[in-house]
Amino acid sequence: MGRVLLFRKAILTVTGSRLVKGFVTTYGMRLGAGRFVAAESLEGTVDKVKELNERGLAATLDYLGESVDSREMAAEAAEVVLRTLEAIHAHRLDSNVSVKLTQLGLLLDEEYCMELMDRIVGRARELGNFVRIDMEDSSVTEVTLQIYERLRDRHGGDHVGVVIQSYLYRTARDRKRLEKLDANLRIVKGAYSEPGDVAFTDKKQVDKQYIALAEAHLRAGCYTAIATHDRKIIERLKKVKRTGSGKPVRCEYQMLYGIAEDLQDELRKEGYKVRVYTPFGEQWYAYFTRRIAERPANLFFVMRGMLGRRRRSG
Repeated sequence: MGRVLLFRKAILTVTGSRLVKGFVTTYGMRLGAGRFVAAESLEGTVDKVKELNERGLAATLDYLGESVDSREMAAEAAEVVLRTLEAIHAHRLDSNVSVKLTQLGLLLDEEYCMELMDRIVGRARELGNFVRIDMEDSSVTEVTLQIYERLRDRHGGDHVGVVIQSYLYRTARDRKRLEKLDANLRIVKGAYSEPGDVAFTDKKQVDKQYIALAEAHLRAGCYTAIATHDRKIIERLKKVKRTGSGKPVRCEYQMLYGIAEDLQDELRKEGYKVRVYTPFGEQWYAYFTRRIAERPANLFFVMRGMLGRRRRSG
């Protein structure tokens, strides 16, 4: 197993500690989480998206949270997503929304989750907007794709898309399945801790499959959201300009809020559409720890914030 993946597993293990979670959730937004999470309130997030739009960047708003414990919690999350769609419309923001199905009750009642998603995608359709279904850990990959297929059948591909992860062995087959639907796909590497019988454990293999997935979807003429901060991968994919039938490819580049801002601006200036995945809400801990696990430099950033706070209070 590569050093990066070992680091990821170690970080995810440490951050599962109650003591660590308690400390980080108390001080994290001040010590560094605020770099990766736009705000805890929808109102504060709207202001951040306006700033992104002023830079010529689009956004995807993600109300943080996953694996709810009750139907009531799922319904509350759905209401926040619906309010987010309304806020985007009211403020004329260049933004869509992203959702996690376990936050909407998938693990409690699949059909109830489907009902909530039907409301959300239906409202997005009425407002001329779009909903991206995030992919979570591999235990829910298949049911996530099935719900996407049902929603696409009901509301059309212009209003709902899904995510695939290049570190899973199964993803090449999933992409071919989704190509038949002309699916709007966001392609990511994957940020969950997965066993070796499910996912690649070598970064080079993950990157190789990422490129293969993106190139295949672009050449098939399907809309492709290339979600990576890896310059080498981006330069490779920028060379794919035409589909198999000779038409211009349809794509955008997506990056995480607070990461690689220089690269975001470079791509925008080159004429590419760039969308910033912008998380918000009080349930930011799991998201924040995955960002730390993905990239050691993010941990060093937080540690600098902690040391700076100690010096100021010393």
